[in-house]
Amino acid sequence: MENASSVKEFILVGLSENQGVQKICFVMFLFFCMIIVAGNLLIVITVISSQHLNSPMYFFLSYLSFVDICYSSITAPKMIADFFVENKTISFVGCIAQLFGVHFLGLSKIFILTVMAYDCYRAICRPLHYSTLMTRHVCGQMVMGSWVGGFMHSMVQTLLTSCLLFCGPNKIDHYFGDVPPLLQLACTNTYALGIIVVANSRMTPLSCFFILVMSYIVILVSLKSQMSKEQHKALSTFGSHITMVILFFRLCTFTYICPSSDLSEDKSVAVFYTVITPMLNPLICTLRNKEVKSAMKKLWSGKMRSEKGEV
Repeated sequence: MENASSVKEFILVGLSENQGVQKICFVMFLFFCMIIVAGNLLIVITVISSQHLNSPMYFFLSYLSFVDICYSSITAPKMIADFFVENKTISFVGCIAQLFGVHFLGLSKIFILTVMAYDCYRAICRPLHYSTLMTRHVCGQMVMGSWVGGFMHSMVQTLLTSCLLFCGPNKIDHYFGDVPPLLQLACTNTYALGIIVVANSRMTPLSCFFILVMSYIVILVSLKSQMSKEQHKALSTFGSHITMVILFFRLCTFTYICPSSDLSEDKSVAVFYTVITPMLNPLICTLRNKEVKSAMKKLWSGKMRSEKGEV
């Protein structure tokens, strides 16, 4: 087992070994990454620049977009670069760093989505106390809690996986270092460790999903009564929020809560929650929200500066 410490790098299979398919994937995913960065960065700049998008829902939306930019940057650049590399290798340290980043930002995103659901609940079901309960200080604490929760979860996953012994083979049937393929390459018995890792990956998302479902039920029940203007504004983001949650949670559930024995199937699903959903989020948010679209038009037409000058 002394040779286990000599494993300094892993070989990534990637999405495909066909050169023609790799060229197509290079163009496609490069285009996707450009949309992710441009779209989410536009949302962040719009929320920061606009004086009208100062409510908690847009505060959380800007942080969600920031997380999506960072989240896609963990795996996508390496995947795109490997399309034209024959030997797709990654160092042991780089593999563990990818694992940490994916779980840290992935769970932070789940927590922020949960916080956004709580914000919708407060805005729609408790409109009279909304401004006093959801202050900027409280919102900042919620975002900080999301970062801390994601960090703690990721540290558990990373420490448990990095302590495994790898003595060969070192070929990962994936495009980044994740827990399931690494467990299969370990030289030791990973049954007990696998249970701990899977339980850690299951309990937190399931708890957040339960909170989300309960908040949705309460919100939908409350919609039977007459809504005020502020409730209508909160409801405008409710549909887009549900769409984002269904996309992200459904794919994460497939990979970690209901893991498949076919790793090639898992990595295909991983493409959607690491690349596709961060690209769709700004499209969903802007197309369904008139205030965001209006603020973006003002931003690009130069009206933001005139508004600040008048104030």
